[in-house]
Amino acid sequence: MTEEALPAAYDALIGIGSNVGDKAGNIARAVGLLCADGAVRLVAMSRLYRSAPWGILEQDWFVNGAAGVATEVTPHELLRRCLAVEDAMGRVRSVKWGPRLVDVDVLTYRAETIDMPDLKVPHPFIEKRSFVLVPLLDIAADEIVRGRAVRDLAAAIDTSDCVPLG
Repeated sequence: MTEEALPAAYDALIGIGSNVGDKAGNIARAVGLLCADGAVRLVAMSRLYRSAPWGILEQDWFVNGAAGVATEVTPHELLRRCLAVEDAMGRVRSVKWGPRLVDVDVLTYRAETIDMPDLKVPHPFIEKRSFVLVPLLDIAADEIVRGRAVRDLAAAIDTSDCVPLG
């Protein structure tokens, strides 16, 4: 008889980043707001990493992390909650990939694949972004994203720009 793999302790993986103001503080506040009412519970948090900007390069460096959360809310409700955190913290969406007080993204939701105009899960850029993959290595290295483990995705790209904070 073979032993079955235990289910992950999280239902979703969330990416969180900031490059304005108290970057680490912004991430901590975002996690607190996301989990404030108990419908989303933090079960794992990566270390925080300093990383180079992505997309628009002429901006300040980022701090990024990843959270594993347990929840019974739907994927769309989780997205709504992530966007509500960004709004509550004062995020202004003026330039795509530009500076941001906080960015809270649904990266995965259970083993689901969702391809809708407002929600794509797994997040479409996971494989290309070291600032997403490196924090995920801390909490979900074995998570399978589009048929490949996070550890393998990270090994396939340059992650040298992601450095742990302090």
